[in-house]
Amino acid sequence: KFTILFFNSMEQKPSVKYALQFAILVGLFGMFIIVTAFVIAFAGSQMMHVPVFQVGNAMARPENANTARILNTVYSFFAFLLPALILARILSRRPFSKLGFNKHISGKQVLLVVVITFASMVLSGALGELNERIPLPATWYAKAKALEDAYKAAMMAMANMKNGSEYLLSLIVLAAAPALFEEVLFRGGFQQVFIGWTKSKWAGIIITSILFSAIHLSYFGFLPRVALGIVLGLIFYYSKNIWLNIFLHFLNNAFVVTQLYIVSRQGKSIEKTMDESMPMWWGVVALFFLFIFFRSFRQQSNKVLASKTIYTNSSSENMIS
Repeated sequence: KFTILFFNSMEQKPSVKYALQFAILVGLFGMFIIVTAFVIAFAGSQMMHVPVFQVGNAMARPENANTARILNTVYSFFAFLLPALILARILSRRPFSKLGFNKHISGKQVLLVVVITFASMVLSGALGELNERIPLPATWYAKAKALEDAYKAAMMAMANMKNGSEYLLSLIVLAAAPALFEEVLFRGGFQQVFIGWTKSKWAGIIITSILFSAIHLSYFGFLPRVALGIVLGLIFYYSKNIWLNIFLHFLNNAFVVTQLYIVSRQGKSIEKTMDESMPMWWGVVALFFLFIFFRSFRQQSNKVLASKTIYTNSSSENMIS
């Protein structure tokens, strides 16, 4: 027993207060955003042959779609992934495990994540309709509309897919990369900090979800992203496995990318498709099914975590003996 305890203690580092963890994570996030923005501006200037101050406008042009996809992926890697990874390394000798990367997943968990994804997409669509009905002062609305137009312009430029190859590239850049990088930062990083700091599951998940939505700078998509963030937060809280979050986030993004690809191939308006929402009563139905699905997901995750504990303990004993 003494040997096992000593072995486990070697895997731990001195604890860091949650307030300091938050400060480190925000500081790293801010630093990487600033540094990466300069790097992207310089790289974009060289790749698109435009002055540095015109890189943003150039990235919104359809002819620079592939360059914009690459630059945004590089930006997400440095600004989202590295801060969480560095904090995890400060807190643990096994940073990837600290962030939730583990191989213990059941087929039933994966299946439940699929149905939870589609139910959450229906809920997000209904909340999009609600979001649009919330009144704003004229000046606030104008600013929100300007931000939304800029966001749509950037998305439409990257979503301009002429063939199957560009569609596959878009799946990687617009679906897989954000799913990986954003989940590591928000669920693996911020959510664990906020839950530990507030000592409340719901407080930690909701604060993280609000931050997750706010970082996208889209007022008209604020409530849908908060809802998606809460769903992702619960997935991570119950499973302790970031791969399931990445999978759900990827499915959500991949559905949108696929929809935009099909619409563009049919010659229809991509912007109109992006503005589509669902009747609000659909959201009530989606909430009902989400409640049922999450009950099953929590039960299945408890079984997987229990089997993981048994496996870990038996492996440690075998290795020590």
